[in-house]
Amino acid sequence: MPAKIKKGDKVVVIAGKDRGKRGTVRQVITKHNRVIVEGVNIIKKHMRARQPGQASQIIEREAPIHISNVMLIDPNTDQPTRVTFRRREDGTLVRVGKRSGEDIE
Repeated sequence: MPAKIKKGDKVVVIAGKDRGKRGTVRQVITKHNRVIVEGVNIIKKHMRARQPGQASQIIEREAPIHISNVMLIDPNTDQPTRVTFRRREDGTLVRVGKRSGEDIE
């Protein structure tokens, strides 16, 4: 089964501390069913100095969020939508937004 959410998709967070935030999917981690979304689930990582004279620092970065906590934004309606699949005449599968009924790609 093809992926319902892919890298580069616009999504909205539907659960968790960042509920309602929108962003673009940076990476999909299929093994763990997680995605990394720009500007969502920001964590602070404490980095120790690796070399003498280098300062320790605190880096803010995005952490993975479970794929069930994000919903694809339909590019046709700019609204969150569920995703289904339809087979074209040439046999290829295409993603379809349930809200608009139109192809996503």
